[in-house]
Amino acid sequence: MSTAAVPAPGEEWRKLDRRTLLVTAAVMTGVATGAGVPTAVGLSGGMGAGRALAWVLPAALLLIVCGTGGDYVRWRRTRYRIGPDRAELHTGLFLVKRRSLGRERIRSVDLTANPLLRILGLVKVRIGTGEHTGGESTLELDPVTRAEGERLRTELLDRTPSGKGTHRDGMLAVLDPRWIRYAPLSFVAPVLGGAAAGGVMQVSEWFGVQHEVLDWIGDRFRDTSVLTMVVVLVVAALLAGIVGSLGLWVEMWWNYRLEREPGGTLRVRRGLFTARSVSIEERRLRGVELVEPLGVRLVGAARVDAVATGLAQDDDDKHTDLRTLLPAAPRAAADEVAAQVLRETSSPTGTPGLTPHPLAARGRRLRRAVGSALTPVLVLLVLGPVVSDVLFSVAAVCAAVLLPVAVLLALDAYRNLGHGLSGDYLVARSGTVRRSTVALQRGGVIGWTVKQSYFQRRAGLLTLTATTAAGEGAYDVHDAAEGEGLAFAAQAVPGLLEPFLEK
Repeated sequence: MSTAAVPAPGEEWRKLDRRTLLVTAAVMTGVATGAGVPTAVGLSGGMGAGRALAWVLPAALLLIVCGTGGDYVRWRRTRYRIGPDRAELHTGLFLVKRRSLGRERIRSVDLTANPLLRILGLVKVRIGTGEHTGGESTLELDPVTRAEGERLRTELLDRTPSGKGTHRDGMLAVLDPRWIRYAPLSFVAPVLGGAAAGGVMQVSEWFGVQHEVLDWIGDRFRDTSVLTMVVVLVVAALLAGIVGSLGLWVEMWWNYRLEREPGGTLRVRRGLFTARSVSIEERRLRGVELVEPLGVRLVGAARVDAVATGLAQDDDDKHTDLRTLLPAAPRAAADEVAAQVLRETSSPTGTPGLTPHPLAARGRRLRRAVGSALTPVLVLLVLGPVVSDVLFSVAAVCAAVLLPVAVLLALDAYRNLGHGLSGDYLVARSGTVRRSTVALQRGGVIGWTVKQSYFQRRAGLLTLTATTAAGEGAYDVHDAAEGEGLAFAAQAVPGLLEPFLEK
């Protein structure tokens, strides 16, 4: 925490919007209802409905009053001000916290509004420096009016335009409803399907009807084989996951807009129920990453992520990726957005003719894939004589299914390897289940790490890692030829690696 500067004339302390008390009361009412209803239902069987309500209602009211009262104290004891040099926040009753951020360090001002806040015209504002030091590098104003949030965002992120390139300010991309067709192709769908099945069993256990649910499922499949029942249940779970993934996509990406604002700021706005606004200064942008999960890649689509300094994951909203500039969209559209974001005539991520990697890299992937596929087969073969001869049949089926899939994925992973230079950017591509093509500013590379295992040395391969202060912090060029890889690193950032190379 920095020492607060002496306030300049005209600076005034401001308070949060007092309607936060309404929001807290509504949230606590929902919590009390969600906990109270199952409790009352459970108690009513032993003591009657009247006595159950007599126990539950006072506890629910006490919860609502205490929660709202605590938020009233927080509201009374919280104040903030934005001066010409610093942004300050004071809060707390017994433990008073005073945070102060220099305005030159502020890198993000993000606005979020859940449905309750949107109804009341309020937003939560997160002011951050982009440093990974926890809450000390962030000021959170929860909540203020939407007009105040927009004023803070505009004032704190006002920067002088860089003037690079000829790309105009304004809208770079808007939502195309047809992009929703890519939502079920992600790995979210099966995960949501499994979660739905687990949720049904958990809720039925809460209400004491789990056995009835299982009996009902058993009655539906009384005259069918176990295999048919499993297939039907899996398909049902996948259908539930597909519906869930479509709903999640609509909630996250509805009303999506990507625009460049005067002063050199990229702004992403999206969200159906919970509105989100993420701002990224172009001066801290170090490149872009084109991400193609397997299902999305098979239909020719990709998403675009920003490689920028100071973009940390939102601790209060884990499913929100602050780096995403464009959801899964046709590959041509993704390349066009990447070019617009980087102010280039064409996207470096679409650079043709990346340098392929040696055949030894293919061999390494094939060996790893075959080994991974054969491991469960060998386990089943070992357990077969001890447990049951049926395991030998299961092992044969696993080998027939897993080995071809593993070989195909290994060959695809090798084909996807590549690296090269495109103007001011170095480009690296790798992956099969999740193929990633990163275009990183050569000036943003602050170091190289050269890794070479025993088996890589024997094959004449090495892995180069470009270290940067942006994005994930490090980007790999896997299994490149030893001499060619070192020459690539030396050419990409002249003067950085040469002192460590033998002539």
